[in-house]
Amino acid sequence: MAQFSYRALNKKDGRIVTNRVEEANRLTLIRKLKANSLYPINIVQSAVRRKGIAKKRRNMTEVQRNINDVNTTAIVNDTRRKVKLKDKLNSYLGTEDKVTQRDLSVFTQNFYLLKKANFNNVHALSTLIDSTENLTLAAIIEDILAGVEAGDYMYKTMEFYSDVFPYIYTNMIKVGELSGSLENSLLQAVEYLDNNADIHRRLAGILIPNILQFVLLIVMLFVGALYSIPAIQSVFDEVGTSSTLPWYTIMFENAMLSFMSWWYIPTAIIVVAVIAVIVYIQTPKGKYKYHYFKYTMPIFGKLIFSLDFSRLMKAMLLNLRNGMRIQESLEVSKNVINNYVMLSIIENSLKNILVGESWVEPFEKTGLPSPMITEMLKIGMQTDLPEMMDKLVEYLQIDINLTMDKIMAVLPQVMYSIVGVVLIFFVLVVVVPMIQVYMGNFLFDAYLGT
Repeated sequence: MAQFSYRALNKKDGRIVTNRVEEANRLTLIRKLKANSLYPINIVQSAVRRKGIAKKRRNMTEVQRNINDVNTTAIVNDTRRKVKLKDKLNSYLGTEDKVTQRDLSVFTQNFYLLKKANFNNVHALSTLIDSTENLTLAAIIEDILAGVEAGDYMYKTMEFYSDVFPYIYTNMIKVGELSGSLENSLLQAVEYLDNNADIHRRLAGILIPNILQFVLLIVMLFVGALYSIPAIQSVFDEVGTSSTLPWYTIMFENAMLSFMSWWYIPTAIIVVAVIAVIVYIQTPKGKYKYHYFKYTMPIFGKLIFSLDFSRLMKAMLLNLRNGMRIQESLEVSKNVINNYVMLSIIENSLKNILVGESWVEPFEKTGLPSPMITEMLKIGMQTDLPEMMDKLVEYLQIDINLTMDKIMAVLPQVMYSIVGVVLIFFVLVVVVPMIQVYMGNFLFDAYLGT
């Protein structure tokens, strides 16, 4: 018999009950608690220590005898989760440890490995609770485990933690649970998190240094307009030369001074414009147009569409291999998509299936997927659709990698061009007048004027 410590809610009077009991397993304890009108909140199995007498083997070497004589209990590693200083501070301040992308990725990877080793959901989640370093995530896994033990799907509990589990991630788990292919869905979720992390890392490596250079140049322009340019102008005035600053420098200085005097007007205009755009995007029409722009925008549009379409095809492939019809597969697989344009295409495909027409036609009419993709789906409908979808997924992955390589090649050039334009403007407006002062041409003009 194992010992369990539990906290439960008494449904009759609303009190929280805590106790320690002995039961065969966790599931038996939950059933008994519910039979007594107690709703389990937290159940923890107590560690059991067993004492044993080590017997000496015969014909052992001297080294083995020495090892057996050592007090090994003094060097046994405690595998239980240790409370760190950060956890103590969070407990004292009443805050929670934030669940990072890495925490979620490690949890998903470990869950996938346990499922691959034929662990059931209860056993896998129980194992993950003790091995999870993030206390916030460990508490969430306990909540998921309680739901699974009560007969619910995991994704239903994950939906309550939308700030931890992304929408697409939760629906990948949903597709896996409904189709009976949770192991494959977990593998897709691992790939999704890894791909996102890789894209963000590569983009950050390009964008952040160039954005910092851009901001630095803007700051230098402001400093030049407010301090350097007036100082240069005062030198011209003191000498009495007829030379003046370049007209574009004077115009830029006047523009900066006007902005400093009336800064609240352009700021208010920008804020109102941003709020208006955000409010419009929240409407169904505005969100649809925004999502369509995401698929057609320069540089990133093709990549975003390819990622969504590849995710849809992978989910459909899982469902088809588990015996679902195309209509059911589309209905379940659409949960992995969060783009209104793609969802509307899927709805049109479902309508086509009901009237006996091709479900590929709505995708083809939009012009978003390449002709190669739609032709492969058409051929799959005439031959073996799951096999053709498997090849299509491989093709899409190759296309995504090529698109990423192109973006990584083009994006630095775009950023360098923007920074270069600002740098040229800075040289013309600020540096050229400073060179004039250094060269002393205005002194010659002043001498001739006298």
